[in-house]
Amino acid sequence: MYNVAVGIVITLLFVCLVVIFCAIIIKLYIIKIKEHNQKELNFQKELNTTIIETQEQVVNNISQDLHDDAGQQLTYINFQLENLKLDSPEWKEALEPVSQSVLALSNSIRSISHSLNNQLIVQNDIIKAITNEVERLQKNKKPKVIFNYIPSLNDQFETKEKIFVYRIFQEIINNCLKHANASIITIELKTNPYFQLTVSDNGKGFDFDSLDKKLTLGLQSMHTRAEIINYSVTIKSVINKGTSIKLSKK
Repeated sequence: MYNVAVGIVITLLFVCLVVIFCAIIIKLYIIKIKEHNQKELNFQKELNTTIIETQEQVVNNISQDLHDDAGQQLTYINFQLENLKLDSPEWKEALEPVSQSVLALSNSIRSISHSLNNQLIVQNDIIKAITNEVERLQKNKKPKVIFNYIPSLNDQFETKEKIFVYRIFQEIINNCLKHANASIITIELKTNPYFQLTVSDNGKGFDFDSLDKKLTLGLQSMHTRAEIINYSVTIKSVINKGTSIKLSKK
């Protein structure tokens, strides 16, 4: 009897050791998988950051070319027109609409150049940059743009955060103007207790699953930029009722 009891105890101890050993192996395997997944996530995040930083450099170069090349050429054309009006007064009335068009185009290019240049975003306050863009949009009769901003004393942003937040805002507005066919766009901005930007429209809405892949690139870009700066993008859309996109700090 004694030998049987000892055998049972030894067997139980052995089984317990096997179970503990298996549990340790499984735990180590799970830790290894988590570490591998984290490395993959970190690599993907670094890759996305590099891609977006490269895109930013390209956008900056375009901005500089617009300012230095196209802007200067339009200024020179306008200068020639003014001289032509002085030399030939009889043409002044006919040339005036052309001068106004060239001036308007020059102002538009200057505005686009400024919005593309991230150095201007970095040097200035991001809230001011968004407000300036809203004011530019409000100069157009359609769509109507409503802006609600709750001021706060805690409007502090890192450099990368400024650039990415503004680029996401630009992408949201661009998609809204190009695809929504909305008559009203409502922009709500607050920074207390945390940053939250919501852009809503009364447009045609969309079904995300049925969108063309080309059209979703902008949405994917927003999510990618948001993840890099630890923000989140939430999209809600109803067919024929409109779309609401919220950018907020996690």
